[in-house]
Amino acid sequence: MKTTLLETCRIPPPPDSAAAAAELQLPLTFLDIVWIHFQTMHYLLFYEYSCSESHFSETLIPKLKESLSLTLKHYLPLAGNLLYPLNPDRRKPLIRYVAGDSISVKIAVSGGNFDELVGNHPRDADQFYDFVPEIPPATEDSEYKIVPVFALQVTLFPGRGICIGFSNLHCLGDARSIVGFVRAWASMCNLAGESVLSPPIFDRSVINDPLKIDDIFWKAVGKIPFTPSSFPIPTNRVRATFTLHQSDIKKLKEMVLAKKPDLGHVSSFVVTASYIWTTLVKSADHVEEEDQNTHEYFVFAVDIRERINPAVPTNYFGNCLGAGTAEIEHGKLVGEEGLSVAAEYMAEDIKNRINNKDEVLRGVENWMDGSKNHMLDRAVGVSGSPRFDFCDADFGWGRARKLEVVSIDGERCSISLCKSNDSEGGLEIGLSMPKERMDAFAAVFADGLKS
Repeated sequence: MKTTLLETCRIPPPPDSAAAAAELQLPLTFLDIVWIHFQTMHYLLFYEYSCSESHFSETLIPKLKESLSLTLKHYLPLAGNLLYPLNPDRRKPLIRYVAGDSISVKIAVSGGNFDELVGNHPRDADQFYDFVPEIPPATEDSEYKIVPVFALQVTLFPGRGICIGFSNLHCLGDARSIVGFVRAWASMCNLAGESVLSPPIFDRSVINDPLKIDDIFWKAVGKIPFTPSSFPIPTNRVRATFTLHQSDIKKLKEMVLAKKPDLGHVSSFVVTASYIWTTLVKSADHVEEEDQNTHEYFVFAVDIRERINPAVPTNYFGNCLGAGTAEIEHGKLVGEEGLSVAAEYMAEDIKNRINNKDEVLRGVENWMDGSKNHMLDRAVGVSGSPRFDFCDADFGWGRARKLEVVSIDGERCSISLCKSNDSEGGLEIGLSMPKERMDAFAAVFADGLKS
């Protein structure tokens, strides 16, 4: 597969706008600081669209650039930088935009097999990095390390499709925030005018922090030198997508409630996450024998804008995530009751802590004080949510054919989760693992649905 870089450029907000001439400084809240050393997030959106290279270069790219610039007028921080203090005792981190800042955009054309890339079967994970933009290198001044927070790449597959790749530092914002920007840009491009779906709010005062938790978190995090993450190539992994259809999810709910009737209600997220977790643990036993008494962990981020007190506006741009967790012995997960036990633990954590305004932030605090560090070697994590639909961003080419969350390659074991494009009411689960593990997972996944 050969991918040719056609152009590297910088796109600023419209230079004649009042917003572009302003300076904006956003201090990081404690909910941002949690993610400051987390790996860079990488997303790829693949669109089916028959287009020649000349039409791409002469018509589509100018339109994408213009609409991106117009959208940045409302999303200035994406064109800015993270300022990470060289002396953490004297200063705290912030995101800053100043006049002249811009986003790095790469334009490319690929001879790769589009249909292979958007398939669900196991595919070499390394090939996707041709379409992922790297965050430009950090620089320094006398006080800060200066790190771009966002980058883009648009790649044409002549006659077949287009891929838009996004990379962002996690401390810039959570999935709801990034999806909001992508959909605003798509709407601006598609409608060729001023059409921002929901203007973002950057006011950090909406995050209630009377106890100055951000100071406590920064004291712990600021001791770590900031090192931007790089591509984990070679990954020695394959990527594959698995679908749970609406009928599968319904049956899984019935199975759980038959074993645990006191739960009353089990969400689609809970049964999906429980099924994938138990399948991962069972398939690990097919590759290497595990100690039945070892504790397994499942960790999932939850949007808490409406769950904390006072509530945060839904269009707040930044991180506003809590952490849900489940901890169960390996032997219980692989046993006959594994699915229902996993669902019970997750549902109870959501009910008693995540949906409790007085308890919801406890999970974040536990991660910062180090009390959960022992979980990292065994934890399965989740990236993305069916609530925030990347694929719905329509640049004029219709709904995206496929979303790939490439950043899960950089984690020991993480899954991506989004709405299914091929099954109404279904969910797609993306995985990145060594091929032997993936083959074992696929076998257990299929057998479990049959039974």
